Amino acid sequence: MRAIGENGAESILHLAGSVDVAESVRNPLGYYFNNTCKSRRLIECAVKAEVEQFIFSSTAAVYGTPDRNPVVEQAELKPISPYGRSKLMTEMMLRDAAAVSTLRYVALRYFNVAGADPKGRAGQSTPRTTHSIEVAAQTALGQRPYLEVFGADYPTPDGSCIRDYIHVHDLGPAHLAALAHLRRGGGSHILNCGYGRGYSVLEVIASVERVSGRNIPVRMAPRRVGDPSALVADPTKIRELLGWRPKFDDLDGIAAHSLNSEGRLCACAATDDR
Repeated sequence: MRAIGENGAESILHLAGSVDVAESVRNPLGYYFNNTCKSRRLIECAVKAEVEQFIFSSTAAVYGTPDRNPVVEQAELKPISPYGRSKLMTEMMLRDAAAVSTLRYVALRYFNVAGADPKGRAGQSTPRTTHSIEVAAQTALGQRPYLEVFGADYPTPDGSCIRDYIHVHDLGPAHLAALAHLRRGGGSHILNCGYGRGYSVLEVIASVERVSGRNIPVRMAPRRVGDPSALVADPTKIRELLGWRPKFDDLDGIAAHSLNSEGRLCACAATDDR
């Protein structure tokens, strides 16, 4: 997405890219092509066109399995999946391109994006999604026969993975705040986008069950390659630098919005089949 600022400076918001960690293990070259090669071309075009402001959708997967949670931006970067490595390469390209041009950027490291529009106008509709909250919602609504929990032997309180789930409607203001920072002449930064608290997969299932009032059939499955045991953001920097304050930091609320979105998709599909 390209925009013209009040001072005439152009901006680029880079949202493109594949976002499935497990799929990236099965199709690494596809992810390097989409997330790295295409980003390299976009950055090259931005530099040639003298674009000065660039916002990049990065990922917490660049941390791999961090030694400590919540994880800060300065933590060691050791991605354990092609998805994380492909995004880290783009961060490196941005840093190097900015060093020799007028380009300034903000890279937002998303943690686990979830939820849907609170007013029901839009939501995630990824085919064969692996996002735990969406999968739990689909299972609660009878769209899936059961939900698989990949790994019950992680070093976490209940044995399942822990993630920091951020509502998609809190990401929009984060991007606007990042763009405002750059338009004020602010420098390049890498920022965590998360709430600073984590929930396990089993806690997510319990949340969707509470909100839906339905039991979710669960099957335990082996661990997936590329899944860290726990990944929780330290959001101090984005709060202090951009003044970002989330409004949807509530797991049950995120689950309710996802259920509402999935219900609408089910209704639309039923209408189309008539």
